[in-house]
Amino acid sequence: MLETLREIDTSLFHLINRGMQNIIFDASMPVITDRYYFIILALMIYMASAHKKKALIPIVLTIISIALSDWTANTLKHLIGRIRPCHVLEGARTLVGCTNSFSMPSNHAANSAAIILAISYTSGKWVRWMALTVAMLVGFSRVYIGVHYPSDVLVGALTGIAVSIIVIKSYEWASLKYKSKPYATALLISLLGLSLFRICYITYGVIDLSPDEAHYWEWSRRLDLSYYSKGPMIAYLIAIGTAVFGDNVFGIRIMAVISSALSSVLLYLLGKKMFDEKTGLAAAVLMQVIPLYSAYGVLFTIDSPFIFFWVLSLYLFWRAIEQQSSNAAVLSLGTRSASGESVGADHSSLLYWLLLGISIGLGLLTKYTMAFFYICALLFLLTSKERRGILLTKYPYICLALSLIIFSPVIIWNVSHNWVSLKHTAGQAHISEQWSRLGESPVVTVISEQWLKNFSEFLGSQIGVITPILFGLMFYAVFKLKTHPELLGTKLKTDFLFWFSIPIIAFFILKSFHGKVQANWALPAYAAGFIALSAMFISKLQNLKKITRWTLIAGIFISLMVTAAAHYPAVLKLSPKMDPTSRARGWKELGREVSRVSEDLSKKGEFFIFSDKYQVSSELAFYVNRQPVTYCVNLGRRMNQYDLWHGFDTFVNFNAVFVTIDDVQMPAEVGTAFDRCEKQLFTVYSKDKKLRGYSIFTCYNFKGMLQKGINSY
Repeated sequence: MLETLREIDTSLFHLINRGMQNIIFDASMPVITDRYYFIILALMIYMASAHKKKALIPIVLTIISIALSDWTANTLKHLIGRIRPCHVLEGARTLVGCTNSFSMPSNHAANSAAIILAISYTSGKWVRWMALTVAMLVGFSRVYIGVHYPSDVLVGALTGIAVSIIVIKSYEWASLKYKSKPYATALLISLLGLSLFRICYITYGVIDLSPDEAHYWEWSRRLDLSYYSKGPMIAYLIAIGTAVFGDNVFGIRIMAVISSALSSVLLYLLGKKMFDEKTGLAAAVLMQVIPLYSAYGVLFTIDSPFIFFWVLSLYLFWRAIEQQSSNAAVLSLGTRSASGESVGADHSSLLYWLLLGISIGLGLLTKYTMAFFYICALLFLLTSKERRGILLTKYPYICLALSLIIFSPVIIWNVSHNWVSLKHTAGQAHISEQWSRLGESPVVTVISEQWLKNFSEFLGSQIGVITPILFGLMFYAVFKLKTHPELLGTKLKTDFLFWFSIPIIAFFILKSFHGKVQANWALPAYAAGFIALSAMFISKLQNLKKITRWTLIAGIFISLMVTAAAHYPAVLKLSPKMDPTSRARGWKELGREVSRVSEDLSKKGEFFIFSDKYQVSSELAFYVNRQPVTYCVNLGRRMNQYDLWHGFDTFVNFNAVFVTIDDVQMPAEVGTAFDRCEKQLFTVYSKDKKLRGYSIFTCYNFKGMLQKGINSY
């Protein structure tokens, strides 16, 4: 049966592609297939001019339908993997270029069919007939020019129509829900739209895996209780994603999309619980448009799940404090009933403390900075006579014990690995690096200048990743609410926002005088700041002074523009040094080149791939064909995770591919370990601009080598 359908499909292809050949079609079909979107644009312009405000909904539905149908069709293409007829059928006439992408379904057919229902929504039938005519012409053209089978067009059209129906029904459902729950519905639609955009962005591979992402993926291939520089949570989450979706970029990054969306949901719930739904919605959406946070909705590094566990802990801690304060008020009134009402309340409070302990513990498994939650919570409790009483109860200590139990695998792992994580963290924090030199008077001036440089760089980075206006308004809101709690509520609320933001920023400001501080280290401070900013300004937008209102709007607009530019930096035509995404581009091309070199070398016997940098080793492990095990040689660098895994010492008589960054000579230790090595240079470009260069050495007959010891952590 299947073979018969294939024969019919092929026969129809030849009938259209060759049997209907004529001069008019030869001239018109390539134009239709390449320029059909002009007709769609013309229909939208007509709708906008004829129906004005009524046209907004169908136009938006059309744009969403096209975007989703294009992504869906592209995903199906890779799952089905059908080769285009212009590559496999003899005599196929190709009037345009025959690309190497797969054939079923046709994206052109899907996109043109997606507009049929969407653009005619709430409008006249003739618009639908025009859209249907366009879709049929586009589908026919794809077969006539020789790049698709008729079945590709049929499946594409059905895909586009199905997506359009789903979009329309979703809009109708959302319109109905908005009437009863406007803020929750607005949040859901916003997060759904952003998540779908991020999934498309990831799927189309605008940027490669960053070195950190590739390295964490390497961890996920070797699951353990912990790792050299971080806890194990990032590896576990990547392992889950790749188990479901495969060892590809989407499988790794899908957890970033999920973590970001859930973080906003929790921030909404916290803002709603503390103030109102409008504040919660504003804070949740703000988290999505701030450049620092939006990046972790696409890139899956430890900060993506860390944000989630931090906000989850904030929410649970607030509920626990709120519940316990309520219990204390009940007891102070002497209203404990014989029916055990307060006992039920105690159980509810205990549940929140237990969940908080789990959340903090999981956060510690993600990033050690989660320990700041202990400090902030303690300061919050100590700075009020009423709240200090909570420290006399058992609940905080149950929470602490539970979090440490969950964190214990990291401790157990470090006991058996000479506490390398502690040594690495101390090295990252520059402990005793500069203070020990203060007694040397000739270097005091130099150190002072370095301190000032580090401080200005940190402060500048925070203003940059949050954007200047929102950064200023956020901290104004936090301090204003702290000093005037009556503005928006009780001292309990304003103190909560203050103590879970300012101490973290203050610590890293002081730390910047001691050593370099990365821009993302202060990340948790802003979650509470978003709520303060939203409660003070955004939720009261209509009541603000005109200048304040427009300043806030300008700040949000600037943040949106910076976030958009971060996703598509090519629009700004930045140099690779200024482009923040340059570190995550060019690795796929390197993988292809090393795959080619490896394929040739494999014909001469067994071989292995290694580098002197963990970033290169990790990227090669992911992007080289069949994702081989790679290695990282120690030539005097600081320790990394590769040093804790099995090395290549036993691969005597193997050949090898050694890759390093820039045009460099073969390191003597590596060169003498082989009979001979041949060098080639490989350069990766982006828009005719050099991203980076690599030296690729093909080496023969490994004789063994003595690697240098660890000189730092």
